Amino acid sequence: MAKENNIIEQPSGQVKYDDENIRHLSDVDHIRTRPGMYVGRLDDGSKPEDGIYVLLKETIDNSIDEFRMKAGNRIEIDIDDHLRVSVRDYGRGIPQGKMIEAVSQLNTGGKYDSKAFKKSVGMNGVGIKAVNFLSSHFEAHSYRDGQVRRVVFEKGILQSDVTEPTKDENGTYIFFEPDNTLFKNYSFHDDIVENMLRNYTYLNSGLVIMYNGRRIVSRNGLEDLLKDRMTNDALYPIIHLQGEDIEIAFTHTNQYGEEYYSFVNGQHTIQGGTHQSAFKEHIARTIKEFFGKYEPGDIRTGMVAAISINVEEPIFESQTKIKLGSTTMAPDGVSITKYVGDFIKQEVDNYLHIHSEVVEVLEQKIKDSERERKAIAGVTKKAREMAKKANLHNRKLRDCRIHFSDVKNDRKEESSIFITEGDSASGSITKSRDVNTQAVFSLRGKPLNTFKLSKKVVYENEEFNLLQAALDIEEGLDTLRYNKVIVATDADDDGMHIRLLLITFFLKFFPELVKKGHVYVLQTPLFRVRNRRTKIKNKEMREDGKKGDFVVRYCYSEEERIKAIQELGPDPEITRFKGLGEISPEEFAGFIGPDIRMEQVTLHKDDQIQKLLAYYMGDNTMERQKFIIDNLVIEEDRPEEEEEY
Repeated sequence: MAKENNIIEQPSGQVKYDDENIRHLSDVDHIRTRPGMYVGRLDDGSKPEDGIYVLLKETIDNSIDEFRMKAGNRIEIDIDDHLRVSVRDYGRGIPQGKMIEAVSQLNTGGKYDSKAFKKSVGMNGVGIKAVNFLSSHFEAHSYRDGQVRRVVFEKGILQSDVTEPTKDENGTYIFFEPDNTLFKNYSFHDDIVENMLRNYTYLNSGLVIMYNGRRIVSRNGLEDLLKDRMTNDALYPIIHLQGEDIEIAFTHTNQYGEEYYSFVNGQHTIQGGTHQSAFKEHIARTIKEFFGKYEPGDIRTGMVAAISINVEEPIFESQTKIKLGSTTMAPDGVSITKYVGDFIKQEVDNYLHIHSEVVEVLEQKIKDSERERKAIAGVTKKAREMAKKANLHNRKLRDCRIHFSDVKNDRKEESSIFITEGDSASGSITKSRDVNTQAVFSLRGKPLNTFKLSKKVVYENEEFNLLQAALDIEEGLDTLRYNKVIVATDADDDGMHIRLLLITFFLKFFPELVKKGHVYVLQTPLFRVRNRRTKIKNKEMREDGKKGDFVVRYCYSEEERIKAIQELGPDPEITRFKGLGEISPEEFAGFIGPDIRMEQVTLHKDDQIQKLLAYYMGDNTMERQKFIIDNLVIEEDRPEEEEEY
């Protein structure tokens, strides 16, 4: 019998299972061993869903709870060098007698008492402990009635505990530095943090957040949110309605698709949930009943809306709380669907009866959507049949096994699809991809410039029709099959043009796909720099008797190429990749693996989609010609590029 790692193999082939196999993990070890269970992604902070922002959110949530309990209306947040976070509120302060337990023992906290925290946003008994245990350095200070207690931890282990007099205002101070052995090469991005903080102020009117000395505040709640997020002009003034435990705001724009922002107890539910579904259902039903006609899809086309509700003891579909799963407003309470529906039915109906000028504009928008839908009805049916017969899995799409729409799959957020140009590029990616989570869609040539085209083109053009079918977004993002839609084109002029044409298509017909952060551009290396001397030595034996290894650097810019040459010494071997198809599947595996480089396509509140598209993808106006001439860079003559030089 062989014994290894406490596993004893019996002669029969069975594995022995006894007391030696039973392990107990402390609270610290449990969270540090399985951090993904508590904070999701352990990536570098380049995306809003990365775990370092969950740590920040959990810390701020406790301060928000104080504000919501009418204890303190100011929160000061500072992030030093994009690495170290401090949060100071002016609430009641953590009860000092139980302070160590509150920040270091799981299932310990004040939020189990619904009288004190009726509609909390923090992880009950878990949140701040996860921050503590996943940080290399963590401090908590509680200021209460002239006394401060300070506790310091390192990787969840208590280092010091001091209590002394103070003149500072009551409240709590938290400092943490995420453990860089878990969150490798992390950095807090200012735009992501600021977006998170603005969401807090939209949902907590009167709350003042100071972020690195900048003041963030909202006076008009969700109305301010829509004004800041809309990238098309509203067709009528934003309708903003509030009730007990519910707030909604909506308008229409001249854009395709629907756009929603939803929140529960101050938490941004990025993937929606029962409250967002209830809003979509009942806003369409109420407007339909008001006019006595029209289809829900026509009513919602072009709608931009936000809903926020407060739920007692909410249930989310994951620890990171991005989708609401609760069906009732409170245990044994009224259903969320009925609560939202009753509010919309009464308040929206009343509003429409009073504001006839809004009704006129709203109905015209609905009629326009209805007219276009009917105009392409025949084409739509034919296109669906074409997409069905095309056998996507063999012709255009190399699918993966796990999809974003797989609600109960823990890896659904890893699902992605690469949109490539040509068979050679798609072949390289297909051979090196993770078949569980990475799909490949192959384009044939350059797609159409859709800026001036109607949605009819989506169904008449084979490439776009099949792409839409592959993504499954005809009826909106609720059925989106891939969390990341990655445009993978060559890093040349043609590749850039194809990239712009695809992004134009998404912005024109499915803007929410971009606004919700699902569209990315794959960054692939331009050069491979390899030490030629090491290559020669590789045929011999080193002094220590081992074979020498190639020293390889993949470079994504001219600056990186120069740096690599300097690092590897004289006489390097340099390969320039002219296209994705020239990169071998073996090399590609490293570029689309855990260290994949992607640039997220983002929109900001000052970006007006129609104006942007008109400028870059519309007629070649004098304004654009002047821009090109003014920014033209003429390169010095140089020898024609060779594959190796």
